[in-house]
Amino acid sequence: MPTSPIKKVLISDTLSPAAVAIFRERGIQADLRPELGKDKEALAAAIGDYDGLAVRSTTRVTGALLERAGRLAVIGRAGIGVDTIDVPAATSRGVIVMNTPHGNAVTTAEHAIALMLSLARQIPQADASTQAGRWEKNRFLGIELTAKTLGVVGCGNIGAIVADRGIGLRMRVIAYDPFLTPERAMALGVEKVELDELLRRADVITLHVPLTDKTRNILSSEALARAKPGVRIVNCARGGLVDEAALRAALESGHVAGAAFDVFTEEPAKENVLFGHPNMVCTPHLGASTTEAQENVALQVAEQMADYLLHGAIRNAVNFPSISAEEAPRLRPYVTLAEQLGSFLGQLTEAPIRGIRLVYEGEAAELNTRALTAAAVTGALRPFLEGVNMVSAIEVARARGIQVETATRTAVEGPYASRLHVTVEAEDMPRDAAGTVFGDGRPRFVEIRGIALEAAVAPHMLYIRNADQPGFIGRFGTLMGEAGVNVATFHLGRDRPGGDAICFAAIDEAVSPDLLQAIEAIPQVKRARAVRF
Repeated sequence: MPTSPIKKVLISDTLSPAAVAIFRERGIQADLRPELGKDKEALAAAIGDYDGLAVRSTTRVTGALLERAGRLAVIGRAGIGVDTIDVPAATSRGVIVMNTPHGNAVTTAEHAIALMLSLARQIPQADASTQAGRWEKNRFLGIELTAKTLGVVGCGNIGAIVADRGIGLRMRVIAYDPFLTPERAMALGVEKVELDELLRRADVITLHVPLTDKTRNILSSEALARAKPGVRIVNCARGGLVDEAALRAALESGHVAGAAFDVFTEEPAKENVLFGHPNMVCTPHLGASTTEAQENVALQVAEQMADYLLHGAIRNAVNFPSISAEEAPRLRPYVTLAEQLGSFLGQLTEAPIRGIRLVYEGEAAELNTRALTAAAVTGALRPFLEGVNMVSAIEVARARGIQVETATRTAVEGPYASRLHVTVEAEDMPRDAAGTVFGDGRPRFVEIRGIALEAAVAPHMLYIRNADQPGFIGRFGTLMGEAGVNVATFHLGRDRPGGDAICFAAIDEAVSPDLLQAIEAIPQVKRARAVRF
């Protein structure tokens, strides 16, 4: 039996040696070449040899780089931010993008708290003054944080930890986050408010949201003007969340009493409009810079990438639903079934596809249906679009105006514990088929065009629509025998005696166009198609 080729991962940024050890212990070749993160031409020349790319914040994964990455299956970001990765380009090429959202959450939250305390007591300025030989005890009059109101913008992993630490400092914590449920807010002990109310009430504002079109300049000049006079602002999330020029003006006027930033619009930040203001505290993107965090994210990204490359498990992907290592074995036959059903219908479809509808019944409805939907859409589109895969399929369909709809049902139509029904809506007509997975783990088709049958698919299949009349089977068998094509299995179904019938036959080799034409010439045959899986 041939052995599978060894998977190869390139680490193009500085990463803990523990990550390299994990890859190698799992049988994956890991090449640690951090110098490539700063040399895009050298990285582009090397990337074609690798199945995985592990990065931190230095390496920029662009669309141009991905075009050179023919083997690449997964990009792992050791950290949370993926703004240095062209995620849409990766998705369109079927590359999984993973991050490690929990590995440095505590470290970043603690840095935000440290900056908040530094602002409250002017610690950096007092340190510089004291070490310069000036004993300016009366100059640095700080504030207490106890009983002050902390406004947390974004209450996800990091924001929730900051909120908890703020409560520990006996602060009142309010939070703005459109995705924060009332139940979650109650569990965290925070008050959920709208952004305008947070601006009006907060003595300290701390930002913990990703940089998107909606969050860019969330603290604009207008928002800063609506903020409580004397507010202090902390940003350990992403540069670009605050209008830096507007903040400088607000610091100059005294409307904002102070600010502490770990991130900036342009990095490395050698120059910035905020630099030099006496009430400004700045650090060079140190949010995740602790020994523990560096080790945590390195270990997590290595484990995640190895699990995907070896077992298909997907964790913390930003462009695909997660599939746990425990879930993957159970899900795999259903993924195969979904892709086979989609592929079958796609190969029958010649007119443009307008929509794909999936119905999950019984046990199938309890599975990771997002992954199954991606598999079915992949199968349906692949006859028309070379290179589409489970990662890119949904985005490709959306870009072409193809509507993808899903539904789940606890009950199953027919004598099965689970069933997956797929319909491809084309401009000429809809086409549908259904299948299930039996106890042996093998997928079976159980319905085509509403006609029941039971068939395990093979690499080469013949699909024939015919009238349920005597003589078809004999003439079909004679033609196949004369052509020297062996029929491995033969599956028949009909809607009623003498009505519409189908034949789904597994054959040992592809049929020629002439043989297919001869089959279609059988009087009972309405249509014959060769299908490959």
